[in-house]
Amino acid sequence: MLTVTGSDLGASSVVVVNGTALTTQILNSTQLQVTLTTAVITGPGTEGVAIQTPGGNTSDVGCSSGGTSSSLTLTIT
Repeated sequence: MLTVTGSDLGASSVVVVNGTALTTQILNSTQLQVTLTTAVITGPGTEGVAIQTPGGNTSDVGCSSGGTSSSLTLTIT
């Protein structure tokens, strides 16, 4: 499991690992959680992790533009 922390996350926000949007569990307005499987993580190395919120979600995040956060590096050993 990977828990990702941000701010003002909405019900349609998803965690993206190396460009692939994963099935995401919303824990609250600041935390999302995903299960990392071998389909996503194939072994030791680094993976880019970001949060993506589709446009048109005014009620979720207070703006309709949506977007993708900056990517952070997850190191797998």
